[in-house]
Amino acid sequence: MKVRIKFSKQGPAKFIGHLDVMRYFQKVMRRADVSIHYSGGFSPHQIMSFAAPLGVGITSMGEYLDIEVDDTEDLTTMKERMNETMAEGFHIESCRRLPDDAGNAMSIVAAAAYTIAFRPGYEPKDPEMWMKELEAFYGQDQIRITKKTKKGEKELDLKSLVYEIQAEGPSVRILISTGSSENIKPELVLDAYYQKLGEERPAFAFLVQREEVFAENSSQKGGSRFLPLELLGETIE
Repeated sequence: MKVRIKFSKQGPAKFIGHLDVMRYFQKVMRRADVSIHYSGGFSPHQIMSFAAPLGVGITSMGEYLDIEVDDTEDLTTMKERMNETMAEGFHIESCRRLPDDAGNAMSIVAAAAYTIAFRPGYEPKDPEMWMKELEAFYGQDQIRITKKTKKGEKELDLKSLVYEIQAEGPSVRILISTGSSENIKPELVLDAYYQKLGEERPAFAFLVQREEVFAENSSQKGGSRFLPLELLGETIE
């Protein structure tokens, strides 16, 4: 049975890198006695796939990993056992069964939502106005930038990869392209605006939290282009 696990990452856990998070969850599976399926061969490993690596220093309310298990135990009990073993900052939000033909979390990610706010002590005189001006900046038809990649640099239209941006008081919510085809980070959204201001983004000035990760909504259920990964599974009690 395939299971999708949603978890949050808060507090000091935000300083743990992706590879260490993977190793941590391998230990959680053993401590919580989850009947996770192992690969074959001389070096068997747990069948586990994370949706999208989270940058160090970013908190999250919507992280995902998919696993395969060898029985059909009730997922509420599995969730409770895992939470009993969780270290500070980690919490399992839900466990849902996936259809047998479901693509793994990593392969279907298309977008992610973030909230960006100023760190206390770094705020401008009027944080709400600053966020509204950031929102207005992305009202342009095009925003041409140069993005650094592993292969060098490439020109792209950032506007086409920022699906939504909305000021919410002294913070802003953004929905941006995430995944294997086009992946941008919240910092890139801020850097483009600071470039327009003729300034450099100050280090440590912002608090960033990932709120949710989405797949393409192929059925257009609810009229939305994207669907949270959590909704692609069902609960077993």
